[in-house]
Amino acid sequence: MIIFFQQLLNALALGGAYSLVALGLTLVYGVMKIPNFAHGGLYMVGAYVTWALLSSLGVPYFLALGLSAVALGLLAMLLERAVFYPLRAAPHIHPMIAALGVLFFLEAGVQLIWGPDFKLLNSPVTGVVNWGGISITGQRLLMIAASLLIMGALYWFLKRTTTGATIEAMAQNREGARLVGIPVGRLASLTFFISGGLAAVAAALYAPTSLVSPSMGEVMNLKVFAIIVLGGMGSVPGAIVGALLLAFAETFGGVFVGTNFADVVGFAVLVIVLAIRPQGLFRRTA
Repeated sequence: MIIFFQQLLNALALGGAYSLVALGLTLVYGVMKIPNFAHGGLYMVGAYVTWALLSSLGVPYFLALGLSAVALGLLAMLLERAVFYPLRAAPHIHPMIAALGVLFFLEAGVQLIWGPDFKLLNSPVTGVVNWGGISITGQRLLMIAASLLIMGALYWFLKRTTTGATIEAMAQNREGARLVGIPVGRLASLTFFISGGLAAVAAALYAPTSLVSPSMGEVMNLKVFAIIVLGGMGSVPGAIVGALLLAFAETFGGVFVGTNFADVVGFAVLVIVLAIRPQGLFRRTA
């Protein structure tokens, strides 16, 4: 039982980080119907920006987290205007290819600026909490608390504000939203800003528990696309449930099967769920 609850806490921390990245991606897909393969690159750049602010400029961690979120939000807005907006009427394959090009461009840019070596982002929250034989680091507790807070704030924004309601209206019917006077262009930029900010926050929270590298975006890309397919393309609740399911599968699979097979177990769960429900957990139609 101690092992179970120990891994449960680790899975919740990992699932919180996955949820934030997946929420940003599913918002963009829900509103723009674009599978943004550059999203993992934004996550990776967010980790490097946070590391640079902490190590080079000595900015406090929470301020660095906020600045990184704003910087990546603005970068995502720039990508939407410069890359995806001109392709809004093109076949779906065109923005997909463009997004892959942006991902490779971001990876090359990071290596040009900071080099290809791994970076270590020291955890700002030291200490370990022990209770009943179960221990968890302060950083993982911060990941759980921060992800819950941000997800709650995002839910409030989407459900309780006029802007959030218009974003949901765009996700349901973009052309209908345009016809009733909703500024779809500005809301698309805002959606990308939120998406980039969520990716940066997730990177700043998760990076202290691992290493920062130029390839970390590709790995996260695979996982978050698996998550949103598992939860249902464009479904916000599905992104959260899918992230937690993948995190639980990876964490417990790493304990009972082996750390080398943790990712395999996670994707095996994805295959099993989709074999039973091909449209995902939270979608009524494919």
